[in-house]
Amino acid sequence: MEVSAKNDPLLVRACRHEVLERPPVWFMRQAGRYMPEYRALRQKYSFLESCKNVDIATEISLQPYHAFGMDAVIMFCDILIPPEAMGMKLDFGDKGPCFESAIRTRADVEALSIPDPMDDMGFVMNLLSNLRRELANDPDTALIGFAGCPWTLASYMIEGGVSKNFAHLRRMMYDDPDLLHLLLDKLTQTVTAYLNAQIEAGAQVVQLFDTWGGILDRAGYQEFIQPYHRKIMKGLNRSQTPVILYVNGSAHLLELMAEVQPDVISVDWLTTLEEARQRVGNEMVLQGNLDPIALLTRPDVLEPMVRDMITQGGHQNYIFNVGHGLIPSTPVENVRLAVDTVKSWNRQLATVGN
Repeated sequence: MEVSAKNDPLLVRACRHEVLERPPVWFMRQAGRYMPEYRALRQKYSFLESCKNVDIATEISLQPYHAFGMDAVIMFCDILIPPEAMGMKLDFGDKGPCFESAIRTRADVEALSIPDPMDDMGFVMNLLSNLRRELANDPDTALIGFAGCPWTLASYMIEGGVSKNFAHLRRMMYDDPDLLHLLLDKLTQTVTAYLNAQIEAGAQVVQLFDTWGGILDRAGYQEFIQPYHRKIMKGLNRSQTPVILYVNGSAHLLELMAEVQPDVISVDWLTTLEEARQRVGNEMVLQGNLDPIALLTRPDVLEPMVRDMITQGGHQNYIFNVGHGLIPSTPVENVRLAVDTVKSWNRQLATVGN
């Protein structure tokens, strides 16, 4: 990867191993249900309308940036947009996302198209272009694009929506692994093209989310997840755009994630930053890993936790984030406290003579 310029956003510089005065800070799911401004908009628009209306998605994406001053804006979208573009009818009900018909047979998989990102998901690229224009006068703030990983997308497609035990997915894994690989390969092609289009549209960092990757053991990860992570990493235009890899429940998988060679590994709260560094090496940039529930606690409890994480993470190869997404009941004032604590860290060091 090329060496970043000094005028690159703080997050990009952190992804590229620069020694910084403080770590950058942003949060997974930082735009969404915990913000009153978001809830007000959702009174007028459905979730999918909010994603597909570029003006509304732009406003939602920027809400936490305007309110708290995070070091990055992540586009407001959903990981299931690509499966919808592949031909699956998507809806969001009271129980979360669901597809009209689940993927269960070879005919189902073969019927899926590999969409053209601009023709079939162009609103996402228009959103990113919009956001780059909005951030044109703030070169310090990065714009993040993202996609779900093939395994996680396949889980929703095969289950038909949210699942507690992934019975259909895991049964296909055991009974017909070739069919599952066929689906994962199609998804890999789709995700790679989708992320490259996001990069072309202005994303300065992209993150891959494997929300359900942690349900497999190491052998399962090596067979059904890691090869597709590798293909995506190799297929992306990474010359100027770092890639963050997040796998939820990854405590047993960190070394295997490092083998994929992302620029950043995002760590959940089940592994300390110190342990993660020992396992993946000091050269790997780490992101994380505050327990999102910690943001529900009292300020006098939260602030020392944030400070301790910064101490563990350090000023090189570290990005402050949560170990999963913010939850709807997160107090706005605690988000502000966490962001302000990270952003004032250099002044704190100066105060104590470091």
